Amino acid sequence: VQLQASGGGLVQAGDSLRLSCVASGRTFSTYDMAWFRQAPGKEREHVATMTYRGRTRSYADSLKGRFTISRDNAKNTAYLQMNNLKAEDTAIYYCAAKFFANNDYAFWGQGTLVTVSS
Repeated sequence: VQLQASGGGLVQAGDSLRLSCVASGRTFSTYDMAWFRQAPGKEREHVATMTYRGRTRSYADSLKGRFTISRDNAKNTAYLQMNNLKAEDTAIYYCAAKFFANNDYAFWGQGTLVTVSS
C-alpha cells in the first residue's frame, strides 16, 4: 500500500483544514487508517484512528471535539477534518495504514505540513 497525504498549508488560529490520504491498491477496505503528527522538536504522536469498516474511531484525548477522522473506501481515501486550529497544532501530519489483523502500522505517507499562525 502506498499512501499520499495532502491538504496541509498555512492557516490562522481558529481556521479549519481537511487533510486527505489517498491509498493505492484495491485492499484499502481491509486496512485500519490513522493520522499521526510530529511537531518541531517533539516526538511523533497519535492523532486519530479509524478501523477498516469505519465502525470505530479513536482520538488523542487533547484533540477530541476538534478533529474528526473519516474514510471513503470507494475512493481509497482517509480524511482528517481539523477545526478551530491552534498554534500548537503546527506539525507534519502523517497518514498510516495497517492490515486490520495486524498491530503495527506498516505503511506511511510522506507527510503534509500544517502551520497555524497565532
